[in-house]
Amino acid sequence: MLKGIHPILHPDLLHVLASMGHGDSIAIVDSNFPAASTAQGLVIDSPLVMGVDVILAVKAILTVLPIDTFTPEEPPVLAMQIVGQPAEIPEVVQLAAPVFKAEGADVALIERFAFYAAAKDAFAVVKTTETRLYGNFIIRKGVVRSDL
Repeated sequence: MLKGIHPILHPDLLHVLASMGHGDSIAIVDSNFPAASTAQGLVIDSPLVMGVDVILAVKAILTVLPIDTFTPEEPPVLAMQIVGQPAEIPEVVQLAAPVFKAEGADVALIERFAFYAAAKDAFAVVKTTETRLYGNFIIRKGVVRSDL
């Protein structure tokens, strides 16, 4: 463990997050998400991540990962719509929205298969033990600005 680093950010996950470049995305998904068959890149499902829900995973990841808010016409955070009820916001998305808002980002809901397609393009998929339905997010990485 490291001082100041959330304990679920284990070395493999930190390596993935640090390896991502501006514009790369990461999917943070629930326990029902078909991570292995959807992911083109890495699936992170270590015991440290598997013991937490998606909200805690998002909070921990956002302590080190900047969200790309540079391009307003492209949503930096995506979530899956409820099948057959696209106007309804899933409970877990409602709970996560303030976390993303604090980072300057809103959550855009997209259709289930569009979400799967976007997840296929993700740099990595982080699988959690979230059991609430539709607990899936894709976050596009921004930049760390330097005042040097």
